[in-house]
Amino acid sequence: MKLKKLIIAVSLIGSSLLHSCKYLDIVPDNVATIEYAFKTRNTAESYLFTCYSWMPGHAASSQVPEFLSGDEIWLYNNVSGRNNWQIARGNQNVVSPYLNFWSGKEEASDLYRGIRECNIFLENIKTVNDMADTEKSQWAAEVKFLKAYYHFYLMRMYGPIPLIRENLPVSASVEEVKSVVRKPIDECVEYIVSLLDEAIADLPNEVLFPATEMGRANKVIASALKAKVLVTAASPMFNGNKDFSSFKGKDGTTFFNQTVDENKWKVAQEACQAAVDLCESLGYKLFTYTPAVGSMNLSDTTRIELGFRSSLTQKWNSEIIWADNNSLLNTLQKYSQPRLHLGPGYYSGVHAPPIKMAELFYSENGVPINEDKDYPYEDRFSLRKVTEQDRLYLKPGEDLPILHHDREPRFYASLAFDGGRWFGTGWLTDQDNKYVEARAGGMAAGHPTSYSVTGYWAKKLVNYLNTASDANYVVQAVPFPLMRLSDLYLYLAEAINEAEGPTDKALTYIDKVRQRSGLEGVAASWSNHSINADKYKTKEGLRAIIQQERLIELAFEGHRFWDLRRWKKSIEVLNQPIYGWDIHQETPAEYYRPVLLFNQEFKVRDYLWPIEEAEILKNQNLIQAPGW
Repeated sequence: MKLKKLIIAVSLIGSSLLHSCKYLDIVPDNVATIEYAFKTRNTAESYLFTCYSWMPGHAASSQVPEFLSGDEIWLYNNVSGRNNWQIARGNQNVVSPYLNFWSGKEEASDLYRGIRECNIFLENIKTVNDMADTEKSQWAAEVKFLKAYYHFYLMRMYGPIPLIRENLPVSASVEEVKSVVRKPIDECVEYIVSLLDEAIADLPNEVLFPATEMGRANKVIASALKAKVLVTAASPMFNGNKDFSSFKGKDGTTFFNQTVDENKWKVAQEACQAAVDLCESLGYKLFTYTPAVGSMNLSDTTRIELGFRSSLTQKWNSEIIWADNNSLLNTLQKYSQPRLHLGPGYYSGVHAPPIKMAELFYSENGVPINEDKDYPYEDRFSLRKVTEQDRLYLKPGEDLPILHHDREPRFYASLAFDGGRWFGTGWLTDQDNKYVEARAGGMAAGHPTSYSVTGYWAKKLVNYLNTASDANYVVQAVPFPLMRLSDLYLYLAEAINEAEGPTDKALTYIDKVRQRSGLEGVAASWSNHSINADKYKTKEGLRAIIQQERLIELAFEGHRFWDLRRWKKSIEVLNQPIYGWDIHQETPAEYYRPVLLFNQEFKVRDYLWPIEEAEILKNQNLIQAPGW
């Protein structure tokens, strides 16, 4: 059967034809048959890469919801090319939904198309003649992994989704097409995990040729994704969520289980522990910065900052579990870079974290600033002069808000702001310090389309080895990390606390993450510095600590958006106003006044993406998400 005929299957929601497979773009005309596609190892490999090509554009802030559709990055009002920011502003709709991954519109990858490509591959890989069976099994395992990931990505967005176990035949009737319906969450999770288990069984621990194959699925990546899936499934959004009790299929099937199943956390804990054990057995470890022999003599302060920043921006370091080679951390770096040179705007630092993100990070004592008994939280917007002893963080002599004083190392490593030290982009010593100038008249404020509307930039995303001048900006090409070991450690700590309570074992994995950034462990920090000294001793208290630890450690990496959803915290956090500094002012007293930029609103319905209205009209057995 011709390949075109095979993949021009009736769509999930009607009889509209699919576009031809990307594979067809690289084969001669008139020979695009299944027999040709899987005739040799080389042609089959091309089809394998087509299956990978449907991955979302993870580092493209306009193509995924993680960066601009929540609350950790804001933009000035007339910035162009960021339609998904409209979701954060409450303008999602059913006629033409933003980031429509269901149908592959509005700059979103067509994930159901990707799933169908995966099915074609799995149906035919065994027919290739010049391949060993072990390699066929390994490639099939990679595609099962991709199929699981595409289903998981859709489930996080749409909740209950159709499961495309096999492609419908070309001859499928309209009624057969309409039999494609949403499945309950528990069934979705079970299927995704089963695909991952099959993949894990046949994947190697690591790729054979790292120079050319890094980013392809292996046992470590699949095990980590399984842990992520099961933690998500155990979380309040998908475990006993009564907000969607009336969300049912036409046959009365309840899509969201209505009783919290505590055993789901135990299952998640086991998967997290297995993934952590596998990582550690293969030498994965939290990245710390070690200067090259003969390089500059750096302070411990700078080494801690570079260790934390480089855990994200140094490619394939010891902490990276999974990075997307097809999605480079290039444009995000430019959007996160404040202007430090005159130049014509060759880096566009328009991604602006709100003040709430600056308030999120701990004090230098490793506890929340509103809990630190020695931190003047109520006076955090008052000004204080910077002393010489703080020059590795702040510009001596400047009047800066208390909010920017006496904070933990990750605060200074993650955020750039007026008067904040900038290490990198040409300034690479502890002696020759560069400080951001963001007040009116300053370098970072001096371009009409390259500025931060809040006065902050996500410094964490910028590789310190980038170089800049008045004429050019050279970015280190880095595959975008989707999972780091610190992410997995915090998943494990969360699962342990939910399954067993606040044990020393849970604290061990949190403390590993904190130690890398120069902080004391949780017990010491809360006992000695918090007004709630025993907070970590209860499940509820440690849950709050773990959640804030994740939001800090993984800030600006695309995790906050999904974490707030699975915890069912979006209804609380995304109903808070967005504030920035008064960036058009020149003096510190006038500049450091919080300015309301937007009153954000989030409703229960916003937890789930709407299916495009036209799709519902074509297949009325597809139930629209509640509230849409």
